[in-house]
Amino acid sequence: MATLEQARTFGGIGSILMLLTIVPWAGYVLGIIGFILVLIAVKYISDHTGNRSIFNNYLIAVIVSIVAVVVGAVMGFMGVLGGLGLMGMGAPMAGLIEMLLSLIAALVIIWILEIVAAIFIRRSFNVIASTLNVRMFSTAALLYFIGAILIIAFGIGAIITLVAVILQIIAFFQISIEKAPPPPPPPPP
Repeated sequence: MATLEQARTFGGIGSILMLLTIVPWAGYVLGIIGFILVLIAVKYISDHTGNRSIFNNYLIAVIVSIVAVVVGAVMGFMGVLGGLGLMGMGAPMAGLIEMLLSLIAALVIIWILEIVAAIFIRRSFNVIASTLNVRMFSTAALLYFIGAILIIAFGIGAIITLVAVILQIIAFFQISIEKAPPPPPPPPP
């Protein structure tokens, strides 16, 4: 059975790796590994507390984030191809406008879906904060939400999200093993 100590370790290390996403070349790989470790940590916390909503909300956030990236990439790629096609047919201005509008539409869809993902992260982290009595999770969740909203404002949201990840690191390492609520009793035979 998963323990809170394992959740603390996986979550803390995973959050540190998520922070290293900004490192050139290897950063994305480290970020993905970190994201998976945090997902495992949230699952362990959910199992330990017996509250499935913790993991379910976080899993929904992960799925929505993946959908945002895939939909945005496909829309952006198709828009660029359509624009290049118009340019090749002798309409360079129409092709440029097509590319620009499709990229703006892709960014808006990514932005909206990331706000939805942040809402589910906030739900998950708020329950963790109240269950484990680690208020830093609530603060990190709020900053994730604000960062998602402000990401469109010239990178201000990226800085706020970076602070949220730092607070998430602190939150995971603040999980107390001694004062943790006992795991739920096993179901009766």
